[in-house]
Amino acid sequence: MALGTNGNSSPRSVTILGSTGSVGCSTIDLIRRNRPAFVVEALTANSNVEKLALQAEDLGARFVAIGDESRYLALKERLAGSGIEVAAGEPGVVEAAARSADWVMAAIVGAAGLAPTLAAIRRGAVVALANKEVLVCAGDLVTAEVRRYGATLLPVDSEHNAIYQVFDFTRIEAVEKIILTASGGPFRSLDSQAMSGMGPARALKHPTWNMGAKISIDSATMMNKGLELIEAKHLFGLPEQQIEILVHPQSVIHSLVAYVDGSVLAQLGSPDMRTPIAFTLAWPRRMASPSPRLDLTAIGQLTFEAPDPVRFPALRLAREALVAGGSAPTVLNAANEVAVQAYLDRQIGFLDIASIVEQTLAELPVAPIDSLDDVHNFDKRARNIAARRAGMAGRA
Repeated sequence: MALGTNGNSSPRSVTILGSTGSVGCSTIDLIRRNRPAFVVEALTANSNVEKLALQAEDLGARFVAIGDESRYLALKERLAGSGIEVAAGEPGVVEAAARSADWVMAAIVGAAGLAPTLAAIRRGAVVALANKEVLVCAGDLVTAEVRRYGATLLPVDSEHNAIYQVFDFTRIEAVEKIILTASGGPFRSLDSQAMSGMGPARALKHPTWNMGAKISIDSATMMNKGLELIEAKHLFGLPEQQIEILVHPQSVIHSLVAYVDGSVLAQLGSPDMRTPIAFTLAWPRRMASPSPRLDLTAIGQLTFEAPDPVRFPALRLAREALVAGGSAPTVLNAANEVAVQAYLDRQIGFLDIASIVEQTLAELPVAPIDSLDDVHNFDKRARNIAARRAGMAGRA
């Protein structure tokens, strides 16, 4: 049966921001398997013209936007005669988010996803949030807009999605803590000296998940878990001391909620992003997903260990930024984005990533964030400092 926004039988209209990335492609895979249930309103991509065009033609999208304005003419020519509207640049991506769709997948990587995600929120859409940086950069502002416009924010990250499925929002006082699980990344068992020599090719080889480049590097540094810590605070309204991180290499238990009576509820599944995406895509109902079914007898055992904030200082930096509040999380995220890209471009070493983030945080004093202009200001300043620091590290 087709899935309407209110549980009726009419197709659900959807927009995918970042349709050519890993999460976007997984979302499209689910839609293709359930074609009668969905109508595609809009798709966006950063620069991949051919892939975006093929997706739009296949799904019958009404509107597409390419973030890279220099690719506009190529996309326009590629879709000539198709009847599909074409736009470009940040205004085009924001227009895609603002178009009338019941459900929006917010999967644009990094701070670039903030403006289009807010555009979807401000028309009261159901927003599936796969971009943790939006809440890291501007969590208080974003959640205030969700309340103001009556939007629904559904987490797509497997950890936050797991918590969402077992979190009692009607009795938050009964929650003792939430526990975010982490795979530990590809360098979980390496010492700092060994990690220092690891290039991007090794860092991109995640042991359990298939993800995009940026989040794969964040997993290797464990900054992804630090960002998720900040995101969890905004999604679930718990203070930093009630959010724990636990390394679980098998990536089967996606996260847990501990209650005051001693009960611990967890969501389990195979490490496949189509499971949390399907949860949000069909919400408040459920839909079939092709994710491999969990076979605990085949896995044999599940193991756990405490994270090491000495070998992975990004965890400490994220906690400190969350406690400091104000501009600190915005600066943390911006500096990390710059440092990760510098590492991918082979300008700096692996250990330089966290070092550049820490130096940037130290150089920019914490200040209040009262508006989106404040977010953009601190984001820009942090990026400039991080870029300068990356240049210095690269010459060292």
